[in-house]
Amino acid sequence: MRRWLPEARLGLTRTLEEAQRFLRELPVGPGPNLVVSGGGDGTAVGLLNAMRRQGSPLPTLGLVPLGTGNGWARVMGSPSFPRAMKRLSTHGLAPWPTQRFSLVEVEGTLSPWAGTGWDAEIVADYQRIMHSLPKKYAEWFGGAPGYMMSLFGMTIPRLAFARTTNVRLVNTGAPALLVDPSGRLVSVPNGGAGAVLYEGPVSVCGCSTTTHVGMGMKAFPFAHAAPGRMGVRVYAETTLNAMLSLRKIWRGVHPLPKDHQWLLDSCRMEFDQPVNFEIGGDVVGKRSTVDFRMARETVEVLDWKRLAALAA
Repeated sequence: MRRWLPEARLGLTRTLEEAQRFLRELPVGPGPNLVVSGGGDGTAVGLLNAMRRQGSPLPTLGLVPLGTGNGWARVMGSPSFPRAMKRLSTHGLAPWPTQRFSLVEVEGTLSPWAGTGWDAEIVADYQRIMHSLPKKYAEWFGGAPGYMMSLFGMTIPRLAFARTTNVRLVNTGAPALLVDPSGRLVSVPNGGAGAVLYEGPVSVCGCSTTTHVGMGMKAFPFAHAAPGRMGVRVYAETTLNAMLSLRKIWRGVHPLPKDHQWLLDSCRMEFDQPVNFEIGGDVVGKRSTVDFRMARETVEVLDWKRLAALAA
């Protein structure tokens, strides 16, 4: 980064506390017009919330995929790190081509998505594997190889025989919109605040304002279908049957059996047993009840595809 952007303020951080200290040490005055986050989705979410907590206006966020899943960076068309730095250097300071993102707020944290199910379980298993390996092996299996090893070596075998989890989805905001089998948005009869939209078994569920999550999975294909609302999904197929439809799930094909999708601005999920819960790529622990809502804040995110077109 110093080679391509010698005027940039560079911080190498390994913990959230180090990132917060780096932000506090920035010069007083107008904030930077672009903050480049080199890491995964959890890194970007942590940086975003650190700036929010210290009262800084949210800058344009540039996402460079140096993490495990990199779902948000993939959505924005981020290239490899060297290509990203070269494009920034060639373009200059401003204006940046951006896309405005709404955000989900959960437990006081802003994120493009949050939820539970296979992805949260895979991340939890991935973290356990990485922590158990010697450092040199952890470097070999970091990223996609470790993610796939977690998926097929731990997560699928465990969930195939695990006790079924049930969820109760309650609308806590504006009247609910349902995605019908043809992909149209329709009003839910008696679907206002307090309505129970779903009650039953669940394999994956969550809320998102972006279509893709980790590793490029199009988990919320209708997340942008209604301004001011987040995509909410409950998928209830068994693990073994879902594996037979994995390509369709990955590509966001709709409809699928036992799949339910809504557009809401606020909701609550109540589980009959504690589940691993994920916020923007990082597992934050076990939860039995989670409240989601659309955040007041939005963030401008660098559009790498448009930046490449400007440089062409």
